[in-house]
Amino acid sequence: MPSAPPPHAPRRPTTLTHFDDVRIDDYFWLRDRDDPEVLAYLSAENDYAAAALAPTAELEQSIYDEIVARIQETDVTAPVRWGAWWYYERTFEGASYPVHCRRPADGDAFPTSLDGPGEQVILDENELARGHDFCSVGVLEIAPHHALCAVGVDFDGDERHTVSFLSLDGAPAPSESIADVGYAVAWSSDAASLLYVRVDDAWRPYELWRHDLGTDPAGDVLLYREDDERFRVSVARSRDDAVLVVHVASSLTTEVHAAEAASPTSLELVWPRRHGVECSLEHLSAPDGSRWWLATTNDGGATDFRVLAGRHDGTAPAFREVVPEVPGRRINGVDAFAGHLVVSERLDGSAAVRLLTLLEGEDPFGDDLAGRGVVVDSDEVPATTVLGSTPEYTTDTVRILQTSLVSPFGSFDVDVRDGTRTLRKRQVVRGGYDASRFASARLWVTARDGASIPVSIVLRRDLLTEGAPHRERPAAPVPLLLYGYGAYEVSIDPVFSSARLSLLERGVAFAIAHVRGGGELGRSWYEAGRLEHKATTFLDFVDVARALVDEGFTVPSRLAAMGGSAGGLLMGASMNLAPDAFCAVVAEVPFVDVLSTMLDASIPLTVGEWEEWGDPLHDPDAYRRLKSWSPYDNVVATGSGGTPREYPELLVLASLNDTRVQYWEPAKWVAKLRAANPAHRVVLKTDLGAGHAGPSGRYDAWRERALVFAWAADRLGVGAAAVAAGG
Repeated sequence: MPSAPPPHAPRRPTTLTHFDDVRIDDYFWLRDRDDPEVLAYLSAENDYAAAALAPTAELEQSIYDEIVARIQETDVTAPVRWGAWWYYERTFEGASYPVHCRRPADGDAFPTSLDGPGEQVILDENELARGHDFCSVGVLEIAPHHALCAVGVDFDGDERHTVSFLSLDGAPAPSESIADVGYAVAWSSDAASLLYVRVDDAWRPYELWRHDLGTDPAGDVLLYREDDERFRVSVARSRDDAVLVVHVASSLTTEVHAAEAASPTSLELVWPRRHGVECSLEHLSAPDGSRWWLATTNDGGATDFRVLAGRHDGTAPAFREVVPEVPGRRINGVDAFAGHLVVSERLDGSAAVRLLTLLEGEDPFGDDLAGRGVVVDSDEVPATTVLGSTPEYTTDTVRILQTSLVSPFGSFDVDVRDGTRTLRKRQVVRGGYDASRFASARLWVTARDGASIPVSIVLRRDLLTEGAPHRERPAAPVPLLLYGYGAYEVSIDPVFSSARLSLLERGVAFAIAHVRGGGELGRSWYEAGRLEHKATTFLDFVDVARALVDEGFTVPSRLAAMGGSAGGLLMGASMNLAPDAFCAVVAEVPFVDVLSTMLDASIPLTVGEWEEWGDPLHDPDAYRRLKSWSPYDNVVATGSGGTPREYPELLVLASLNDTRVQYWEPAKWVAKLRAANPAHRVVLKTDLGAGHAGPSGRYDAWRERALVFAWAADRLGVGAAAVAAGG
């Protein structure tokens, strides 16, 4: 670290009072992005970060070179059949963004090669990004007749897209463009109209509009507006091309509307809003001409959800259960095809896919639909199996993606009748990657309240106990990076990362703590870590860290932690609970100023987040709870006994244009940590041209990953270690 102290934010104390509770915030002024001193302060922090990270610059470059060397830079995805075309993406060495392509289908056989004549480039994102520091294509929607494409681009990182149109058949494309579009759009059947969602000042998708191609967007028709700030609007075309489905959802409640895809001029209410009842609707057109709604819902007290079916015949659907709830096996959604359903679920804590065969005749579901299911096999535990892109409605195969902590992503076509898998593409890892050199396992840690917390771990096999190669415990404590998230019922599933090999090869073990607040073990696992139970998430993470030490996996001086966004909140809260548990922490775009943000309804996304964290603006109990664990509000200068509190070394990454976690949250947090103890070794690096997801180009993203891994490796004592021979 540089000998000179980092820049300190000028103190302009702001008094914040709510429910007769007074807080003094010395760094509240950093919220004013129009204040020249704010940008100057962030720039000074970046200068300090550059100096602080200089000692690991050589290691960063080495890791970056390793990451790039493992990537098949010039590559192509496994093509997906849709109509008369095979669709796929290409990447090219030296190019930061993908190129979207298609070629005509020649019969039904899977193509043996994608080279040669006939390829059509739909969109080259590299050309689109030329002259821009940031470029994110958030909308890429092919029309049903395959002759047009809607493209939505964000050049700032603020997740507001401008949508324009590309011709794919040589005819003139509509010349108009539509501003302030969210991520969701849907074509009418004849591609004469495009439905899209528009975002408000709080970046909430709240309106649904219809644009008729060839007309001025100023004359677009508003089909729906949602005034309740807790709810967000989305739209999608059903796979059978029959309807456009409009979900209006908060964290706890869903309302669903639909429009006929052939004539989306008005909406019909299909699923009324009832507080606490969630629903995801899918549409099915049966071979006999009947039409059905399929609802994945917790209605009727189904904590881990069930699937209902009801006829779509112009009357209010009379839903009946076709796939019952199985406690602990969370149903995340159902996808409908002409002869089968694909159910995405949680099975033994892992993402899994179940194939259900439909019947011919008046009732395609029958009396035992669930009993006719086939679970897609996985060769490893823990592993991740998810449904991939399968736009074709009438098909005997579906695309499935499978991966684990040691196995690169595989794209399989799976026979829906018996689950037989055919590998179409395996992620290439250049340099002779040998998966057998690594071992992964699922551990279970007992939390302080008796709950069993799953932990996924991967490390070099030669570090395991000699004579017992399948035991998951190392022969001696190893450096370990512990990752966590624990919010929104999001599951952090074990997936392969070629970049992570730079840590594993250096002897670092990597573990994921599947703490409560996530969705790994079903809805109850999520409920046990939200609202009044939120502190459980942080306790779980600390308990996992302590257990990894107690069980001999590592020692505190060689244990680092990492998390981003809500996972950054987890980092901050865990540091406050147990500052001695970790030697170093990486917090990426961390949500750490929770109480102040949740008190300010003008900040983007705040109101919609109240159902996740609590509403401290109106509820004094929620105020008290959030204040008790909000990382920024619980930074203290002294620990027990009055001794100075020593936090672990900290690397914080932020983005100026982040709409999900405002830049000032990490900036204020770092300033307060420094003020609490000037000896704290804290680095803040703010990307002044990106959003929540960081850099948009793949090379810039790899560079940032190399920076983080180099910093972590150095703190874990393996910065100078050479990569092991053989990989």
